[in-house]
Amino acid sequence: MRLKVELLWPFLACLLLPLVAAWFAYPDTHLPPGFGVFPPEQVPGVPGFSLFVFILILIPCLGVTALLLFPALFGFKPVPPAPPAPSVRLPFWFWIGLAFTLFFWWLMWKRVTPFGDLVYYAFTPMWWGFIMVLDGLVYARKGGHSFMVDKPKLFLISALVSVAGWFFFEYFDYFTLSNWYYPNGHMAALPHSAIVVIFLLAYTTVWPAVLEWYALLMTCPKLAVRYSNGPKLVLPGSLLLWGGLLLITLTVFWPYPLFWAMWIGPLAVLSGQLIRKNIWTPFTALAQGNWSPMILAALASLCTGFFWEMWNHGSEYPNPLSGTVPPFPTNPNFWIYDVPYVNVIHLYSEMPLLGYFGYLPFGILVWVFFIWAGKLFGFDPDFQGDSPRP
Repeated sequence: MRLKVELLWPFLACLLLPLVAAWFAYPDTHLPPGFGVFPPEQVPGVPGFSLFVFILILIPCLGVTALLLFPALFGFKPVPPAPPAPSVRLPFWFWIGLAFTLFFWWLMWKRVTPFGDLVYYAFTPMWWGFIMVLDGLVYARKGGHSFMVDKPKLFLISALVSVAGWFFFEYFDYFTLSNWYYPNGHMAALPHSAIVVIFLLAYTTVWPAVLEWYALLMTCPKLAVRYSNGPKLVLPGSLLLWGGLLLITLTVFWPYPLFWAMWIGPLAVLSGQLIRKNIWTPFTALAQGNWSPMILAALASLCTGFFWEMWNHGSEYPNPLSGTVPPFPTNPNFWIYDVPYVNVIHLYSEMPLLGYFGYLPFGILVWVFFIWAGKLFGFDPDFQGDSPRP
């Protein structure tokens, strides 16, 4: 019980400190504009492009890119890859998932189809189909082992954790004054209650997708060990915990200069407390020079994000690919970014180039949040069956 309390209070602090800070940051309303509107809507007044801020953020992003592409320059030594697992045939759920993915992808981008209002519900089944595709690839490349097969109960739990985890980020988005928002939720010819359900179902896909991508990347022998013999780094848990809480609090007062902190602050808080309690996280392996868990989790999120942005791009209203304006609004899950200072050089129609670097810490947080939830609620978060132990 004591451990659960010690794990719970930092999470609650992440939720409560922004509210306390908002009481002083917004003396008239005591809450940021648009707070509580769901799905979140645009908050006017976001600063435009700043070359200085763009370069300031670009420099560390280039450093991260160099680390990923040229690890030897940062002291990483080559490690012989393990022999690949004997491959097996693609399982039946791969083909079912592929059919779901392709059908609902076509539906969401085509939009004017004989299936009518089914387009409103396309996003979630498309993503669950894609998750089945990923799991099928892992199964084939890992000799008949995968998340869905080996840990079906945990696989379902990951979907529940995903809902809570993404709500965590939607909550922080209010305090950064809507770095992203959903412009079409109120336009859809659906009651608000139906839109809320559509969003909740969509949230179930985030954690399973990132975890499946991680498992798939780990089936690549050379990639799995590419970052496993590098500089040893011990991260101080207390500094991460208290530094993260301070960063979250300051973001409420300076939401535009600290817009990036939503990806760093919660990660630092939860990771810091897990480290203090001697619970394994992807950061723990850094002490042995093994950066692979951390970096592959980040890359897993980046791979997931690429497909998120691609599929979101094609569901824009009007559809930029077909050039047609359908007789009904876009799917309610469509989102737009309104990031201050760096909202330029878009890959696909909405995500600015530097925004993709936010996926890297997010992927690590997905795994850390899953470990944290497992320790708090009493389930084993080892989704691969072979993760390191403290």
